[in-house]
Amino acid sequence: MPMVLGQNQYGKAETRIVRVRRDGTRHEVKDLNVSVALSGDLADTHLTGGNAAVLPTDTTKNTVYAFAQEHGVTSAEDFAVLLARHFVDSQPTIRRARIRVEEYGWNRIARPEAGHRFIGADEVQHSFVRDGAETRTTEVVYDGERFRIISGLSGLVVMNTTASEFWGYIKDRYTTLREAYDRILATEVNARWVFGWSGDDLAPVPFERSYAQVKRHLLEAFAETYSYSLQQTLYAMGNRVLNNRPEIDEIRLSLPNKHHFLVDLEPFGQKNDHEVYYAADRPYGLIEGTVHREGVVPVIPID
Repeated sequence: MPMVLGQNQYGKAETRIVRVRRDGTRHEVKDLNVSVALSGDLADTHLTGGNAAVLPTDTTKNTVYAFAQEHGVTSAEDFAVLLARHFVDSQPTIRRARIRVEEYGWNRIARPEAGHRFIGADEVQHSFVRDGAETRTTEVVYDGERFRIISGLSGLVVMNTTASEFWGYIKDRYTTLREAYDRILATEVNARWVFGWSGDDLAPVPFERSYAQVKRHLLEAFAETYSYSLQQTLYAMGNRVLNNRPEIDEIRLSLPNKHHFLVDLEPFGQKNDHEVYYAADRPYGLIEGTVHREGVVPVIPID
């Protein structure tokens, strides 16, 4: 029975690059992890070992470095768009490029207050501390005609110490969970969203501002929703983003429930009035869902 070569791609994964912009005395830092995947007319290299159609992965790595110097990095999305367009438009054998970028945040270390400044403090504009809040992500796919941009964030840990309940659920012979009318709700926000822009005549998206605003709306919706379930909170977060960010058509959220259980202090003769908890590492509930505009066909992959 003859065999057929199916979908295939290749590229250089996880090229780490730090771009420092040194305009004047105030430096700006972009810290990226860039992965390139290319596909096209590449059957020969699989079937015969011929490499005439192959752009070496080492070249894709060098291109990432060179583009960072030549074009700078205004945003992860803009940088990925430049790379994707370059690989497809410059190589006749490459039909599709997928660029994935993780961005790690750095915050500027604040200058001391006037009364405690050391000599030269006013000139300190180059010191940063790594931001551990979340990792910013983007994936850009370009096929020579249209772009698809899916951006997101992962690892953003949030918690409400009240304003959360969970009761009225199905109970069978294996149910031991007690109903909760005042509980801690904690999760790690992992979100991906799709931009309506596809490379046509629409105005470019201000990706830096868009990211900051999406994050703000996610956090505000989490904080302001009186939650009867994490599913309800998920929908409120996605709905708020779409209502406030017209450039986004779809958002998918994955929210692990970071369970906090009251510690039983009765054996010690103590009362625990929702003050002492233990944080369970695993297993955990995992709540996932997509919110999209009416008429939009969802494209974010479902794991």
